[in-house]
Amino acid sequence: MEDFGLYIIITNPQSSYRQIAESCVEQGVKMLQLREKLISDKDLIKIGKEIRAITKGSETSFVMNDRPDIATICDADFLHLGQDDVSMEDARKIVGDMKIGLSTHSIQQVNEALAQKPDYIGFGPIYPTTTKAKPDKTVGVEQLKQVLALATIPVVAIGGIFPENIDDILNAGAKNIAMVRHFMQTDQFDQRIHDFTNLLNKK
Repeated sequence: MEDFGLYIIITNPQSSYRQIAESCVEQGVKMLQLREKLISDKDLIKIGKEIRAITKGSETSFVMNDRPDIATICDADFLHLGQDDVSMEDARKIVGDMKIGLSTHSIQQVNEALAQKPDYIGFGPIYPTTTKAKPDKTVGVEQLKQVLALATIPVVAIGGIFPENIDDILNAGAKNIAMVRHFMQTDQFDQRIHDFTNLLNKK
């Protein structure tokens, strides 16, 4: 699997789900994850189906967080699992051969995840983050370098990443960048995608 660059995670956005999905498709964002933990299953399915209808047939892959059942219902391209979610083995019983990504927060977890042969792993938080109720311990750029050196699949750097610190992430060798707050806490989503994509292209 090739690296995919920018990975956007939808959590409590100021822009509409439709606008976010349409902007991602229009601007060639490769990965768009729906991570909403505080809404009903009914609403999650409704939003997931709306995003999927927009991304289907495009270069933007739709990723459902945590929920193999809803990922299947919404015909997602990927399921993303955290350390406290259902195991990858059990998820396979629901999603079949759907591609799966795994979150990791330490070198040990990275090695355990790689043994399961996911399609990619997330690693972080690189910097402090407020997008989770109980954030994991910050791993920093040096550990990111170690993970990038040992992984044979795409590694997604995540956690507290903004344009202001992106140079350190890119200099560590990261090719895949997950961002939440920079894109969710604005009503200028389309412009921020445009500006950040231009920033990456100049690096």
